[in-house]
Amino acid sequence: MNFPDTGTGSARRLVVAVALLSGIVMTTAGLWALLGPRSFADFADFPPYNHHFMHDLGAFQLGIGVTLLLALIWRDALALGLAGFLVSNSVHAVNHGVDGHLGGHGGGDWISLTVLSLLVATALFLRLRELGYVVGNVRSTGTGVLGRFVEQKTVLLTTFRKDGTPVRAPVSIAVDGDRAFVRSFEKSGKARRLRNNPVVEVAPSTARGAPTGDPFQARARLLAGPEWRHAARLLRRKHPLLHGVVVPTSHHLMRRKFGATVHYELVPLPAATRAA
Repeated sequence: MNFPDTGTGSARRLVVAVALLSGIVMTTAGLWALLGPRSFADFADFPPYNHHFMHDLGAFQLGIGVTLLLALIWRDALALGLAGFLVSNSVHAVNHGVDGHLGGHGGGDWISLTVLSLLVATALFLRLRELGYVVGNVRSTGTGVLGRFVEQKTVLLTTFRKDGTPVRAPVSIAVDGDRAFVRSFEKSGKARRLRNNPVVEVAPSTARGAPTGDPFQARARLLAGPEWRHAARLLRRKHPLLHGVVVPTSHHLMRRKFGATVHYELVPLPAATRAA
């Protein structure tokens, strides 16, 4: 996991450690109050016991914990606040729907809280779309044609068969100065084509692969060792949930069929070479 910059050396490690520990404690306390309200009340010495109050307390604790944990991987304060509040308010809405006979107000309160969660979810979606769905920390900068890809979530990567037939696929990208990185499976068709022809075309695109700008040509190079880890770290930092959790998990589950995860460095070709 890659954490946002908060300084250097021991100060940064302390800030990250405190945020991580606090997030874990609050999330654990929230889940405890939600799933074992009587046990949590006895532990915290909350007389007199109120089942619904414990549930609501758990909702707010869970929201705080999620916000602290997301703060370690998300860079946008507005998206972070909306996400944390969405978790808290949604659980709060469920509490009022379930606990109507235990002290929570059913009907109007449940409906109003649900509507609020829908509004917050809509606002979060719009904010994420405004960010191009790049919520992680992007500390690198791009030079030349790569400059416009620093904040780009997805690109359309075109590889070529032996007979020159282009094959296009949307992939995530991370930029580091004058080079960029993408990942794939070791046994994928993309990897086989790159072994035969390392020249590719790269264009900005939507998540589904619809191009949104002009392409450029680049040369792909298979990475290993420290360079492999560097590429993985940049992708994980830029896309903390997608490339920190979802993609590594799916690659692990499909490793037997598709092979190990591979990373490629993409270096733009000089204009003269592209023209040739």
